[in-house]
Amino acid sequence: MSSGKMLVAQGGGPTAVINQSLVGVVLEARRFREVNRVYGARHGVRGIVDEDFIDLTQETSHNLELVANTPSSALGSTRDKPDLAYCQKIFRVLQAHAIEHFFYIGGNDSSDTVRIVAEEARLAGYPLRAIHIPKTIDNDLVGSDHTPGFPSAARFVAQAFAGANLDNAALPGVYVGVVMGRHAGFLTAASALGKKFPDDGPHLIYLPERVFEIDRFLADVQAVYSRHGRCVVAVSEGIHDAAGVPMLARLAKDLERDAHGNVQLSGSGALADLLCEEIKDKLKIKRVRGDTFGYLQRSFIGCTSDVDQREAREVGEKAVQFALWGDRNGSVAIKRTGFYSVDYELLPLEAVAGKTRTMDDAFIADSGTDVTDAFRLYLRPLLGSGMPDAFRLRCARVPRVLQP
Repeated sequence: MSSGKMLVAQGGGPTAVINQSLVGVVLEARRFREVNRVYGARHGVRGIVDEDFIDLTQETSHNLELVANTPSSALGSTRDKPDLAYCQKIFRVLQAHAIEHFFYIGGNDSSDTVRIVAEEARLAGYPLRAIHIPKTIDNDLVGSDHTPGFPSAARFVAQAFAGANLDNAALPGVYVGVVMGRHAGFLTAASALGKKFPDDGPHLIYLPERVFEIDRFLADVQAVYSRHGRCVVAVSEGIHDAAGVPMLARLAKDLERDAHGNVQLSGSGALADLLCEEIKDKLKIKRVRGDTFGYLQRSFIGCTSDVDQREAREVGEKAVQFALWGDRNGSVAIKRTGFYSVDYELLPLEAVAGKTRTMDDAFIADSGTDVTDAFRLYLRPLLGSGMPDAFRLRCARVPRVLQP
Protein backbone atom coordinates (compact mmCIF):
# COMPACT_ATOMS: atom_id res chain seq x y z
CA MET A 1 0.00 0.00 0.00
CA SER A 2 1.31 3.45 -0.93
CA SER A 3 2.37 5.78 1.91
CA GLY A 4 1.29 8.88 -0.01
CA LYS A 5 4.34 10.78 1.24
CA MET A 6 6.33 13.31 -0.80
CA LEU A 7 9.53 15.20 -0.04
CA VAL A 8 10.70 18.41 -1.69
CA ALA A 9 14.02 20.23 -1.22
CA GLN A 10 15.86 23.22 -2.67
CA GLY A 11 19.57 23.18 -3.59
CA GLY A 12 22.24 25.55 -4.89
CA GLY A 13 21.99 29.30 -5.29
CA PRO A 14 18.62 30.89 -4.47
CA THR A 15 16.64 32.75 -7.15
CA ALA A 16 13.79 35.24 -7.24
CA VAL A 17 11.27 32.55 -8.25
CA ILE A 18 12.46 29.26 -6.73
CA ASN A 19 9.68 29.43 -4.14
CA GLN A 20 7.13 29.45 -6.95
CA SER A 21 8.34 25.96 -7.85
CA LEU A 22 8.16 24.85 -4.22
CA VAL A 23 4.61 26.12 -3.85
CA GLY A 24 3.69 24.63 -7.23
CA VAL A 25 4.65 21.21 -5.87
CA VAL A 26 2.71 21.60 -2.62
CA LEU A 27 -0.50 23.03 -4.08
CA GLU A 28 -0.58 20.64 -7.02
CA ALA A 29 0.02 17.68 -4.69
CA ARG A 30 -3.04 18.69 -2.66
CA ARG A 31 -5.20 18.04 -5.71
CA PHE A 32 -4.42 14.31 -5.58
CA ARG A 33 -6.23 12.13 -3.04
CA GLU A 34 -3.39 9.61 -2.96
CA VAL A 35 -1.03 12.25 -1.48
CA ASN A 36 -1.17 12.28 2.33
CA ARG A 37 1.85 14.37 3.28
CA VAL A 38 4.29 16.76 1.59
CA TYR A 39 7.46 17.24 3.61
CA GLY A 40 10.11 19.87 3.03
CA ALA A 41 13.78 19.27 3.80
CA ARG A 42 15.50 22.26 5.37
CA HIS A 43 18.77 23.23 3.65
CA GLY A 44 18.56 20.79 0.79
CA VAL A 45 20.18 17.38 0.87
CA ARG A 46 21.89 18.25 4.15
CA GLY A 47 18.45 18.47 5.70
CA ILE A 48 17.55 15.07 4.26
CA VAL A 49 20.50 13.22 5.79
CA ASP A 50 19.90 15.08 9.07
CA GLU A 51 16.16 14.25 8.90
CA ASP A 52 15.41 17.96 9.30
CA PHE A 53 11.92 18.02 7.81
CA ILE A 54 8.89 20.28 8.09
CA ASP A 55 5.33 19.31 7.17
CA LEU A 56 4.29 21.57 4.31
CA THR A 57 0.84 19.96 4.27
CA GLN A 58 -0.01 22.09 7.30
CA GLU A 59 0.75 25.40 5.56
CA THR A 60 -2.27 27.50 4.57
CA SER A 61 -2.77 28.20 0.89
CA HIS A 62 -2.66 31.94 1.60
CA ASN A 63 0.72 31.77 3.31
CA LEU A 64 2.08 29.54 0.57
CA GLU A 65 1.08 32.17 -2.00
CA LEU A 66 2.87 34.85 0.01
CA VAL A 67 5.98 32.68 0.17
CA ALA A 68 5.74 31.96 -3.58
CA ASN A 69 6.14 35.68 -4.31
CA THR A 70 9.12 36.01 -1.97
CA PRO A 71 12.65 35.59 -3.43
CA SER A 72 15.32 33.19 -2.14
CA SER A 73 14.89 29.63 -0.87
CA ALA A 74 12.16 29.40 1.77
CA LEU A 75 13.33 25.95 2.85
CA GLY A 76 16.98 27.01 2.92
CA SER A 77 19.61 25.65 0.55
CA THR A 78 23.00 23.93 0.53
CA ARG A 79 26.20 23.79 -1.48
CA ASP A 80 26.77 20.11 -0.61
CA LYS A 81 27.62 18.12 -3.73
CA PRO A 82 26.67 14.54 -2.85
CA ASP A 83 28.79 11.60 -3.98
CA LEU A 84 27.56 7.99 -4.07
CA ALA A 85 27.99 7.46 -0.31
CA TYR A 86 26.10 10.68 0.44
CA CYS A 87 23.28 9.69 -1.93
CA GLN A 88 23.04 6.29 -0.26
CA LYS A 89 22.42 8.10 3.04
CA ILE A 90 19.73 10.17 1.33
CA PHE A 91 18.05 7.03 0.05
CA ARG A 92 18.13 5.36 3.46
CA VAL A 93 16.34 8.35 4.99
CA LEU A 94 13.73 8.40 2.23
CA GLN A 95 13.16 4.69 2.76
CA ALA A 96 12.93 5.04 6.54
CA HIS A 97 10.26 7.72 6.22
CA ALA A 98 8.37 5.75 3.56
CA ILE A 99 8.75 8.63 1.10
CA GLU A 100 7.81 7.52 -2.39
CA HIS A 101 8.11 10.81 -4.32
CA PHE A 102 11.25 12.96 -4.18
CA PHE A 103 11.45 16.41 -5.79
CA TYR A 104 14.70 18.36 -5.85
CA ILE A 105 14.69 21.95 -7.12
CA GLY A 106 18.13 22.94 -8.38
CA GLY A 107 20.74 23.07 -11.13
CA ASN A 108 22.87 20.42 -12.83
CA ASP A 109 24.52 19.21 -9.62
CA SER A 110 21.04 18.73 -8.13
CA SER A 111 19.91 16.76 -11.18
CA ASP A 112 22.89 14.45 -10.73
CA THR A 113 21.92 13.89 -7.09
CA VAL A 114 18.41 12.92 -8.19
CA ARG A 115 19.89 10.55 -10.76
CA ILE A 116 22.07 8.73 -8.22
CA VAL A 117 19.28 8.49 -5.62
CA ALA A 118 16.88 7.15 -8.25
CA GLU A 119 19.41 4.50 -9.24
CA GLU A 120 19.88 3.45 -5.61
CA ALA A 121 16.12 3.04 -5.28
CA ARG A 122 15.99 0.97 -8.47
CA LEU A 123 18.77 -1.33 -7.26
CA ALA A 124 16.96 -1.80 -3.95
CA GLY A 125 13.63 -2.46 -5.64
CA TYR A 126 12.10 0.48 -3.75
CA PRO A 127 9.14 2.31 -5.38
CA LEU A 128 10.61 5.82 -5.50
CA ARG A 129 9.69 8.37 -8.14
CA ALA A 130 12.46 11.00 -8.31
CA ILE A 131 11.97 14.25 -10.25
CA HIS A 132 14.43 17.09 -10.79
CA ILE A 133 12.82 20.56 -10.98
CA PRO A 134 15.04 23.03 -12.89
CA LYS A 135 16.45 26.19 -11.33
CA THR A 136 19.49 28.36 -12.04
CA ILE A 137 20.18 31.99 -12.88
CA ASP A 138 23.05 30.81 -15.12
CA ASN A 139 20.60 29.31 -17.65
CA ASP A 140 23.07 26.48 -18.22
CA LEU A 141 20.86 23.37 -17.96
CA VAL A 142 21.02 21.15 -21.04
CA GLY A 143 17.73 20.32 -22.78
CA SER A 144 15.71 23.40 -21.80
CA ASP A 145 15.00 26.53 -23.81
CA HIS A 146 15.68 28.42 -20.59
CA THR A 147 15.70 27.77 -16.87
CA PRO A 148 13.47 29.31 -14.15
CA GLY A 149 15.37 31.95 -12.21
CA PHE A 150 17.34 33.15 -15.22
CA PRO A 151 14.68 35.52 -16.66
CA SER A 152 14.31 37.45 -13.38
CA ALA A 153 18.07 37.69 -12.88
CA ALA A 154 18.41 38.77 -16.53
CA ARG A 155 15.78 41.46 -15.96
CA PHE A 156 17.81 42.74 -13.01
CA VAL A 157 21.03 42.79 -15.05
CA ALA A 158 19.39 44.58 -17.99
CA GLN A 159 17.90 47.23 -15.69
CA ALA A 160 21.10 47.63 -13.69
CA PHE A 161 23.16 48.27 -16.82
CA ALA A 162 20.53 50.68 -18.15
CA GLY A 163 20.97 52.63 -14.92
CA ALA A 164 24.77 52.37 -14.99
CA ASN A 165 24.71 53.67 -18.56
CA LEU A 166 22.69 56.72 -17.52
CA ASP A 167 25.13 57.40 -14.68
CA ASN A 168 28.10 56.99 -17.01
CA ALA A 169 26.59 59.37 -19.59
CA ALA A 170 26.10 62.05 -16.92
CA LEU A 171 29.64 61.69 -15.55
CA PRO A 172 31.65 60.18 -18.43
CA GLY A 173 34.42 57.69 -17.82
CA VAL A 174 34.85 53.92 -17.93
CA TYR A 175 32.49 51.65 -16.01
CA VAL A 176 33.06 47.90 -15.58
CA GLY A 177 30.26 45.69 -14.26
CA VAL A 178 31.04 42.05 -13.43
CA VAL A 179 28.15 39.59 -13.67
CA MET A 180 27.80 35.98 -12.46
CA GLY A 181 28.53 33.14 -14.88
CA ARG A 182 31.48 30.76 -14.57
CA HIS A 183 31.02 28.85 -17.84
CA ALA A 184 27.89 30.32 -19.48
CA GLY A 185 27.50 33.97 -20.44
CA PHE A 186 23.70 34.20 -20.68
CA LEU A 187 23.35 36.48 -17.68
CA THR A 188 26.13 38.85 -18.75
CA ALA A 189 24.69 38.93 -22.26
CA ALA A 190 21.38 40.10 -20.77
CA SER A 191 23.05 43.47 -20.16
CA ALA A 192 22.48 44.21 -23.87
CA LEU A 193 18.72 44.33 -23.30
CA GLY A 194 19.14 47.55 -21.30
CA LYS A 195 20.20 49.54 -24.39
CA LYS A 196 17.78 51.99 -26.02
CA PHE A 197 19.90 54.32 -28.18
CA PRO A 198 22.75 53.24 -30.50
CA ASP A 199 25.45 54.84 -28.33
CA ASP A 200 24.10 53.41 -25.05
CA GLY A 201 26.18 51.01 -23.01
CA PRO A 202 27.18 48.37 -22.48
CA HIS A 203 29.48 49.13 -25.38
CA LEU A 204 31.51 45.98 -24.76
CA ILE A 205 30.35 42.57 -23.50
CA TYR A 206 32.81 39.80 -22.57
CA LEU A 207 31.57 36.23 -22.17
CA PRO A 208 33.25 33.00 -20.99
CA GLU A 209 32.35 31.39 -24.35
CA ARG A 210 35.17 33.44 -25.91
CA VAL A 211 38.86 33.68 -25.00
CA PHE A 212 39.70 36.88 -23.13
CA GLU A 213 42.91 38.72 -24.02
CA ILE A 214 43.85 41.61 -21.76
CA ASP A 215 45.67 43.55 -24.49
CA ARG A 216 42.69 43.30 -26.84
CA PHE A 217 40.38 44.28 -23.99
CA LEU A 218 42.40 47.44 -23.38
CA ALA A 219 42.41 48.24 -27.11
CA ASP A 220 38.63 47.77 -27.24
CA VAL A 221 38.10 50.08 -24.27
CA GLN A 222 40.39 52.72 -25.76
CA ALA A 223 38.59 52.60 -29.10
CA VAL A 224 35.13 53.03 -27.52
CA TYR A 225 36.38 55.75 -25.18
CA SER A 226 37.92 57.66 -28.08
CA ARG A 227 34.66 57.40 -30.05
CA HIS A 228 32.14 58.22 -27.31
CA GLY A 229 34.19 59.87 -24.59
CA ARG A 230 33.03 57.10 -22.26
CA CYS A 231 32.75 53.30 -22.11
CA VAL A 232 30.44 50.86 -20.28
CA VAL A 233 31.68 47.27 -20.07
CA ALA A 234 29.82 44.09 -19.04
CA VAL A 235 32.11 41.25 -18.01
CA SER A 236 31.32 37.69 -17.01
CA GLU A 237 33.08 36.53 -13.85
CA GLY A 238 34.17 33.43 -15.80
CA ILE A 239 36.27 35.13 -18.49
CA HIS A 240 39.46 33.17 -19.10
CA ASP A 241 42.60 33.06 -21.22
CA ALA A 242 43.36 30.66 -24.09
CA ALA A 243 44.51 28.00 -21.62
CA GLY A 244 41.19 28.16 -19.74
CA VAL A 245 42.70 29.91 -16.71
CA PRO A 246 40.21 32.40 -15.17
CA MET A 247 41.40 36.00 -15.58
CA LEU A 248 40.91 36.49 -11.87
CA ALA A 249 43.57 33.82 -11.30
CA ARG A 250 45.84 35.53 -13.85
CA LEU A 251 45.49 38.99 -12.34
CA ALA A 252 45.09 38.32 -8.61
CA LYS A 253 47.82 37.41 -6.15
CA ASP A 254 45.70 35.77 -3.47
CA LEU A 255 42.92 33.40 -4.48
CA GLU A 256 40.00 32.05 -2.50
CA ARG A 257 38.53 28.68 -3.48
CA ASP A 258 35.02 27.32 -2.94
CA ALA A 259 33.98 23.98 -1.44
CA HIS A 260 34.53 22.23 -4.79
CA GLY A 261 38.08 23.58 -5.25
CA ASN A 262 37.09 26.15 -7.87
CA VAL A 263 38.50 29.67 -7.79
CA GLN A 264 35.95 31.81 -5.92
CA LEU A 265 34.66 34.12 -8.63
CA SER A 266 31.60 35.66 -6.96
CA GLY A 267 31.32 37.98 -4.03
CA SER A 268 34.87 39.34 -3.77
CA GLY A 269 34.76 42.26 -6.21
CA ALA A 270 38.35 41.46 -7.15
CA LEU A 271 37.92 41.05 -10.91
CA ALA A 272 36.23 44.44 -11.37
CA ASP A 273 38.93 46.14 -9.31
CA LEU A 274 41.74 44.40 -11.17
CA LEU A 275 40.34 45.28 -14.61
CA CYS A 276 39.84 48.88 -13.51
CA GLU A 277 43.45 49.06 -12.34
CA GLU A 278 44.62 47.75 -15.73
CA ILE A 279 42.62 50.47 -17.50
CA LYS A 280 43.92 53.22 -15.23
CA ASP A 281 47.50 52.03 -15.45
CA LYS A 282 47.72 51.24 -19.18
CA LEU A 283 45.25 53.70 -20.72
CA LYS A 284 45.73 56.57 -18.25
CA ILE A 285 42.00 57.22 -18.05
CA LYS A 286 41.27 58.94 -14.75
CA ARG A 287 37.61 58.24 -14.12
CA VAL A 288 37.31 54.43 -13.98
CA ARG A 289 34.74 52.71 -11.80
CA GLY A 290 33.85 49.06 -11.25
CA ASP A 291 31.03 47.08 -9.63
CA THR A 292 30.47 43.41 -8.92
CA PHE A 293 26.80 42.50 -9.07
CA GLY A 294 27.59 39.43 -6.97
CA TYR A 295 24.65 38.02 -5.06
CA LEU A 296 22.36 40.99 -5.70
CA GLN A 297 21.19 39.53 -9.02
CA ARG A 298 19.99 36.23 -7.54
CA SER A 299 17.19 37.21 -5.16
CA PHE A 300 16.63 40.93 -5.74
CA ILE A 301 13.15 41.71 -4.46
CA GLY A 302 10.83 43.80 -6.63
CA CYS A 303 12.61 42.97 -9.90
CA THR A 304 10.94 39.76 -10.99
CA SER A 305 9.74 38.67 -14.41
CA ASP A 306 6.06 37.73 -14.42
CA VAL A 307 6.87 35.17 -17.14
CA ASP A 308 9.52 33.66 -14.87
CA GLN A 309 7.11 33.50 -11.93
CA ARG A 310 4.47 31.73 -13.98
CA GLU A 311 6.86 29.18 -15.48
CA ALA A 312 8.59 28.49 -12.16
CA ARG A 313 5.18 27.67 -10.69
CA GLU A 314 4.31 25.46 -13.65
CA VAL A 315 7.51 23.38 -13.54
CA GLY A 316 6.64 22.54 -9.93
CA GLU A 317 3.10 21.59 -10.92
CA LYS A 318 4.27 19.54 -13.89
CA ALA A 319 6.78 17.72 -11.67
CA VAL A 320 3.94 16.42 -9.51
CA GLN A 321 1.89 15.45 -12.55
CA PHE A 322 4.83 13.63 -14.13
CA ALA A 323 5.50 11.84 -10.82
CA LEU A 324 1.92 10.69 -10.26
CA TRP A 325 0.84 10.03 -13.83
CA GLY A 326 4.17 8.93 -15.32
CA ASP A 327 6.14 5.78 -14.90
CA ARG A 328 9.67 7.16 -14.92
CA ASN A 329 12.06 9.52 -13.19
CA GLY A 330 13.36 12.60 -14.94
CA SER A 331 14.10 16.31 -15.16
CA VAL A 332 11.39 18.80 -16.10
CA ALA A 333 12.37 20.88 -19.16
CA ILE A 334 10.87 24.01 -20.70
CA LYS A 335 10.39 23.85 -24.48
CA ARG A 336 9.54 26.97 -26.50
CA THR A 337 6.64 26.25 -28.86
CA GLY A 338 5.97 29.68 -30.37
CA PHE A 339 6.44 33.41 -29.88
CA TYR A 340 5.80 33.33 -27.03
CA SER A 341 4.53 30.06 -25.54
CA VAL A 342 6.07 27.02 -23.89
CA ASP A 343 5.37 23.41 -23.09
CA TYR A 344 6.98 21.03 -20.59
CA GLU A 345 8.72 17.70 -21.10
CA LEU A 346 10.29 15.16 -18.77
CA LEU A 347 13.85 14.46 -19.88
CA PRO A 348 15.89 11.44 -18.76
CA LEU A 349 18.05 12.41 -15.78
CA GLU A 350 21.22 11.24 -17.51
CA ALA A 351 20.53 13.71 -20.35
CA VAL A 352 20.77 16.64 -17.92
CA ALA A 353 22.88 15.54 -14.94
CA GLY A 354 26.39 16.91 -14.76
CA LYS A 355 26.18 18.68 -18.13
CA THR A 356 26.59 22.41 -18.79
CA ARG A 357 24.96 24.43 -21.53
CA THR A 358 26.75 27.49 -22.91
CA MET A 359 25.57 30.26 -25.23
CA ASP A 360 24.96 29.29 -28.85
CA ASP A 361 27.40 30.76 -31.36
CA ALA A 362 24.41 32.33 -33.12
CA PHE A 363 23.83 34.45 -30.00
CA ILE A 364 27.34 35.97 -29.97
CA ALA A 365 28.43 38.69 -32.42
CA ASP A 366 31.48 38.05 -34.62
CA SER A 367 33.37 40.75 -32.71
CA GLY A 368 33.07 38.66 -29.53
CA THR A 369 32.14 41.82 -27.62
CA ASP A 370 28.40 41.98 -28.31
CA VAL A 371 25.31 39.81 -28.77
CA THR A 372 23.24 39.30 -31.90
CA ASP A 373 19.63 40.16 -32.66
CA ALA A 374 18.91 36.43 -32.37
CA PHE A 375 19.82 36.62 -28.67
CA ARG A 376 17.73 39.75 -28.15
CA LEU A 377 14.72 38.03 -29.72
CA TYR A 378 15.36 34.97 -27.55
CA LEU A 379 15.58 36.91 -24.28
CA ARG A 380 13.12 39.78 -24.66
CA PRO A 381 9.88 37.79 -24.01
CA LEU A 382 11.43 36.17 -20.94
CA LEU A 383 12.00 39.50 -19.20
CA GLY A 384 8.27 39.94 -18.71
CA SER A 385 6.03 42.96 -18.86
CA GLY A 386 6.61 46.48 -17.62
CA MET A 387 10.31 46.81 -18.38
CA PRO A 388 11.28 50.41 -17.51
CA ASP A 389 12.53 52.68 -20.26
CA ALA A 390 14.96 55.62 -20.35
CA PHE A 391 14.67 58.81 -22.40
CA ARG A 392 16.88 61.76 -23.32
CA LEU A 393 16.53 65.49 -23.71
CA ARG A 394 16.31 66.48 -27.38
CA CYS A 395 18.88 69.24 -26.73
CA ALA A 396 17.70 72.20 -28.77
CA ARG A 397 20.89 74.20 -28.39
CA VAL A 398 21.03 77.94 -27.71
CA PRO A 399 23.54 79.86 -29.87
CA ARG A 400 26.67 81.18 -28.13
CA VAL A 401 26.99 84.91 -27.58
CA LEU A 402 30.51 85.40 -26.22
CA GLN A 403 32.22 82.60 -28.12
CA PRO A 404 32.48 82.44 -31.92
